[in-house]
Amino acid sequence: MISDVFIPRVNGVSTSIATFRASLQAEGHRCTVIAPRYGARDAVEPDLHRVRARGVPMDPEDRLMNRRQLRRTLDALDAADIDVVHVQTPFVAHAVGVPWARRHGLPVVETYHTHFEEYFHHYLPFLPAGLLKAAARAISRRQCNALDAVIVPSPAMQQVLRAHGVERPLHVLPTGIDLREFSRGDGGAFRRRHGIAPDRPLLVYVGRVAHEKNIDFLLEMLVSLCPQLPEVLLVIAGEGPAAAHCQRRARELGVQAATMFVGYLGRSGELQDCYAAGDLFVFASRTETQGLVLLEALALGVPVVGLAELGTREILLPERGARIAPDDPAQFAALVAELMRDPAQRTRMAAAGRAFAAEWDTASVARRLLGLYASLAPPAQPEPVTPRRVQASP
Repeated sequence: MISDVFIPRVNGVSTSIATFRASLQAEGHRCTVIAPRYGARDAVEPDLHRVRARGVPMDPEDRLMNRRQLRRTLDALDAADIDVVHVQTPFVAHAVGVPWARRHGLPVVETYHTHFEEYFHHYLPFLPAGLLKAAARAISRRQCNALDAVIVPSPAMQQVLRAHGVERPLHVLPTGIDLREFSRGDGGAFRRRHGIAPDRPLLVYVGRVAHEKNIDFLLEMLVSLCPQLPEVLLVIAGEGPAAAHCQRRARELGVQAATMFVGYLGRSGELQDCYAAGDLFVFASRTETQGLVLLEALALGVPVVGLAELGTREILLPERGARIAPDDPAQFAALVAELMRDPAQRTRMAAAGRAFAAEWDTASVARRLLGLYASLAPPAQPEPVTPRRVQASP
């Protein structure tokens, strides 16, 4: 696997790679990952190669790999020992990884994790949005059609890429979750650590604090919710380029006392505690290709209220632990207030959500990925057989 992002950078792509890699290794397969070097927090482990990288302007969390060193890293691998090259991101990993795979006659597949046409205008606001969307579609079409197959996390993204003119096989394969990792959390401990009263109504958002996550919508929702639930608190867990903007926006809207930004939380307990502390998980992104955080919340028994857009439509389903909210802050707030006043309904939703999340267990999803790999990899050549000498009968 070749990626422009990986742990310790935390986002959906990193989580997906780490989850699939662990599952493939558990099945007895070798999975080599090549990713950027971040610094002292980089994990050192077998079959994980770090490539020198530099920071990305306007997004200090990310890295841009050095192309020359990436080529050298790939060339140091034994291509005869590789069955499939799986590219995870469309930047340097794609630009270098795909030609390398072709040069060695290896099948190459790529996962389309991110709906880029809905992202670029947030980071390049000085360019026309229509032009950026057209460019993103053209790049996606060209890159995807250069592959043997494309993996998409949801049927919605499959439809999007077909509409963009992608002709290569498109396989819907969502990222699963490790249910052992999200089986329990100590919400009381989280509340105590952060000075939150045990009975205070608490909403939780977990994810990247970025413009495309539509956190402004949640802050505007609080404007309508606070008069109905004066003690309500929205916890925002995560880091990203929009953190300062969101904090400023909370002050402008007069809801700073109803918000708490807790930053990045480790996945070995602190994150699970944060989820479990919430009475509801709220989510307003319109650009998700899947929405792993929704499954994580549901697995921990936290009901979800969110906008059903793009990939989240596959998770935000009636009677599966979630309620779909109207795309209007005031009406979203009304639904949240209704559920906060009905603990019995939240209990029923929690049970349904746990059952639904269990259907997304990572082991079963990883076996589907292995099936795709097997369909792409060339058949193994039989061992050469030394012909036996046959003695002719007299």
